[in-house]
Amino acid sequence: MKRKQILSIIVFYAIAILLRFLAVKTNLFHFTDNEFIQILLRGIGPATGAFVSIALFNIPVKLSLKGNYRNLFLPLLIFWIFPVILIGTVSYIQHEEFPFLLLFTVLVYGLLEEIGWRGFLQEQLKNLSKLQSIIIIAVLWFVWHLNFEFTTSNMIFLGILFLGTWGIGKVYSSTYSLLAVAGFHSLNNFFRNGLHETELVLIGILLIIWIGFMVLYKRKLNTHSQTSELTND
Repeated sequence: MKRKQILSIIVFYAIAILLRFLAVKTNLFHFTDNEFIQILLRGIGPATGAFVSIALFNIPVKLSLKGNYRNLFLPLLIFWIFPVILIGTVSYIQHEEFPFLLLFTVLVYGLLEEIGWRGFLQEQLKNLSKLQSIIIIAVLWFVWHLNFEFTTSNMIFLGILFLGTWGIGKVYSSTYSLLAVAGFHSLNNFFRNGLHETELVLIGILLIIWIGFMVLYKRKLNTHSQTSELTND
């Protein structure tokens, strides 16, 4: 890796850690009682660090909400609007409440993180082997949460972050869509009170639909590309 890349990662991570610390370990950000704003403040570090590093080091990173999709509406519909409607409807049936604002807040929180972890950091580490990149991102991601208790749940969480780094990383490298990776990132955060049978079913439904959509869309693009090549020939 070049010295410029290393320095940009250091600056990115220093800002991400600092803002996370201020949000969860101090009262500095407790200027509002709004639950949704407080949630977002806990996740602004990776995005802020990414934007500062990109500007400071003039890094040619292309952050895109739509990614490889032809328009913004398609990933917004599949990865954001659909899960909000699905989870919100189930919540309304079970608890007679539709947590619309909370669900979108969770998605925006995931977006703030993914701008840093995938949009910036994964791109900066792309010259390393996939295993090296996954290890670095997963460890930095784990440390960023500032929870260092050596407990079984924390070790399981670390394992989940390794799987998440691999899985969400593949989604990003396939779509380059920040909306898509924010959706995948938010799967666990949607269910803050634990994963029960209903929650696991909802996660399964979303994963099947999302992965199926990505595969079919990629095939469509490949078919269109091949047709264009034959037409040009």
